[in-house]
Parts: sequence; C-alpha cells; structure tokens
Amino acid sequence: MKTIIHKSADRGHANHGWLNAKHSFSFASYHDPNKVHFGLLRVLNDDIVAPGTGFGMHPHDNMEIVTIPLQGTLEHRDSMGNIGTIKPNEIQAMSAGSGLMHSEYNHSKTEPINLLQIWVFPKERNIEPRYEQKIFSENDKLNKFKTIVAPVKSEEVMWINQDAYFSIGKFKEDTTQSYSIQHKGNGAYVFVIEGETLIENQILEKRDAIGIWETTNFELKIKANSEILIIEVPMN
Repeated sequence: MKTIIHKSADRGHANHGWLNAKHSFSFASYHDPNKVHFGLLRVLNDDIVAPGTGFGMHPHDNMEIVTIPLQGTLEHRDSMGNIGTIKPNEIQAMSAGSGLMHSEYNHSKTEPINLLQIWVFPKERNIEPRYEQKIFSENDKLNKFKTIVAPVKSEEVMWINQDAYFSIGKFKEDTTQSYSIQHKGNGAYVFVIEGETLIENQILEKRDAIGIWETTNFELKIKANSEILIIEVPMN
C-alpha cells in the first residue's frame, strides 16, 4: 500500500471576491508540481460562491465533471438546453465529451453556496456530451458508504465515462468502517468533508485528504461525527 497526505491548510487558495476557492490540485493560477493530479483525478475544488454570482457561460471538452453542493442552491444552464437547480443531497454529473458550454450560479441573492467541483479524465474521448442530476436519500449514507457515481448506467448511481466510483458517507464517532476498491488497480482519494477520522495511522480532519493505492481495501476509524467522500480512480 502507498499513501499520500494532503492537508487542508496546504491547498491552493484564490479569493476573487465573488469566489473563494480552495484547490486540492493545481488549478488556474495555483500550480504545485507535486499536486497536479491523483491518478486520473485532475481537479477537486472547494468553492464558496457569493450570493447572486457565479461562473458565466464557458466551454469544456473531454472531461468528466461532478458537482456536489454542500450548502445552498446551485443554478445550472448549458448548451444542451438543460436548466435547473441542485441542492445538498443532489449530485450533478456532466460528460463534456466533444464540447459543451455551461454556467453555474448561486441561485440565492442572499446566502453563499459551498460546493465541490471535481474533474476526472475520461475513458473515451469525444463522446456525445451529456448532463445528469440525481437526488440521493440522506438515509442511504448514514454509517455506510453510498456509491453515487459509477461506470454503469442504472437508476441507483450517476454514470461516469471512466472506471471511477464516488462514494459518500456520514458516520458517527467511535465507529469503524472499511472500504474495498471496486475496480482492480484503482486508487482512492479520501476527502474529509467534515469531522475527524484515522486512516493508516494518519489523523485527518475537516478538508484533509489521503490518497491510497496499491491495495484492495483499507479501514477508517471515525474519531468524531464525520462526512467523508471517496473518489476512486484509475491510477494511470
């Protein structure tokens, strides 16, 4: 087993006024040659967007983009004609494929929104762009990991054009949880949204992360009530 620790305080930071962003990996003006990606996970941005502002219409291609709202309501529009909003316990997934335009705005005029935006390199390039959003029950992730994104098309998960899996769980303190790699050769990037957990003798607190690879499973010892996201991706 191999591991790498990324502490919350060591993330890149950009404050644009309307956007306060923390970057787990090199992004825009933030560049760290030791933090360009984890396997095929390219971007994990922790964004706080001011009321009534957001990302104007802009292009993407050949990237799998997953957005997870943590607080507030996000308004989405794209060149495929999709218009809607997503809230906590909802997930948005896009295959940018051969190319699309989209915008993401804070739907509220009074409250900020906090969201995670995650990019994964695609398995197949130049596919037809697609958009999907789905609501997941809060109960589905209580004291267990619920897979929310997977390379299969079903009613239970969001499809991704890569051999990648996103799982999320909310755990009570003083519990133990195991995670098994779902695709041979994948690694897991464990991101602590809230709380505190012990993984491989490393204490991880809010917004800390650990990358784990060359193993088939690992154990998490929950030290405080926690919400944890695991992004499992091919390592090459």
